[in-house]
Amino acid sequence: MKFSNYLRLAVLGLGALASCKSGPPTAAKPGKYSSTTGIEYNTEKGMTVSSYKNMPEGPGLVFIEGGRTVLGSQEEDVTMSHDNLERTVTIASFYMDEAEVANIHWLEYLHFIRTDSAEEFYKSALPDTMVWARDLSFNDPYVTYYLRYPGFRYFPVVGVSWLQADDYCTWRTAKVNEALAAKGSDDGGGKKSKKKKGDDAAAEGAAEGAGAAEGAGGDPSKRISIENGNTLPNYRLPTEAEWEYAAQSLIGTQEVGNENQEEKRIYPWDGRSTRNAYGNKMGQFLANFKRGRGDYAGIAGSLNDGAMITEYVYAYPPNDYGLYNMAGNVNEWVQDVYRPLSYQDVEDLNPFRRNGVLDPADKYDKKGYQSLIDDHVRVYKGGSWRDVAYYLSPGTRRFMAEDSATATIGFRCAMINPGSNK
Repeated sequence: MKFSNYLRLAVLGLGALASCKSGPPTAAKPGKYSSTTGIEYNTEKGMTVSSYKNMPEGPGLVFIEGGRTVLGSQEEDVTMSHDNLERTVTIASFYMDEAEVANIHWLEYLHFIRTDSAEEFYKSALPDTMVWARDLSFNDPYVTYYLRYPGFRYFPVVGVSWLQADDYCTWRTAKVNEALAAKGSDDGGGKKSKKKKGDDAAAEGAAEGAGAAEGAGGDPSKRISIENGNTLPNYRLPTEAEWEYAAQSLIGTQEVGNENQEEKRIYPWDGRSTRNAYGNKMGQFLANFKRGRGDYAGIAGSLNDGAMITEYVYAYPPNDYGLYNMAGNVNEWVQDVYRPLSYQDVEDLNPFRRNGVLDPADKYDKKGYQSLIDDHVRVYKGGSWRDVAYYLSPGTRRFMAEDSATATIGFRCAMINPGSNK
């Protein structure tokens, strides 16, 4: 071997050692040289490795630390469906919207797609405001005003099908990444911004997804791409397991260092009561639900839950993850296709039910009107302003056709947490 080759290898080796002086390489500090080949990064012959600090924050999202839990119904199975029996699973950490997607967010969506999408798609994105109409009830004002009147801006959007909610997630991904590209991609890393509460939380931030993969153009190192780390994973509907795990919010009952989960919750809060048992808000309702036949709000006064229909998306106390209205207000769409035996079929790590896997739809006699199940019915969770307290329990589950909509179902978005469990 020529001396020049020996010298070159020696230099590469010294470079690799120098890169390890400050400790082993990390995602944020990969070093100047490859720890396996010794070849220098960001050179003509080396691989391009962009700077990376951390993932940009998505607007309105709350971090949900994953872990082991027992999913399944914590209440008596009064419907006799037996479709969510208890089982132990593990859920990876993820992000979830702190509140339900509100009317103002949907109006923003309609504003943008009206200018940059086909008229046919715009019309397909309009919520069905007729979900409020009742022949024997005077709900006519909600048909006209609920979506567009300013007083309802931060009430949850309803009349939205699963398909429409899924399209919104795709649009939100592209729009936020477009905003990241316009900001110059924040040097490929994105500085963590301080979290704002209330209305501001839903109005600022960065976002995610592969929708804007090529980004701003110009300097390739400044473009939005997965490799640059200046984009976020896709906004999407949460899986049923993620949603149920986040609603349980058992982190609030866990002692640090204790591996046993000694406490359970029927609702997203402690105790069997739907009223606050503590402090100066003692006696106030913890969720927006129907108390009984004809009783949507209780009597006027301090014990009234304040909502005959839906309510402000930040109206009730958040759970221990900081998520609002994980019980009541509106039910929420999740990703999963419905099957009654999903609890025994799916994996025990990040369980999820997708189309066409096990339990095929042709085993269900939908054409003969003996079943409502096929590959186009989706699970919804959480209970609503029109449901009794039984449905507030995270383990209860129901389903509806993915192209249908009601005045009791809305949604929120979720996102994976890439590269870390914390």
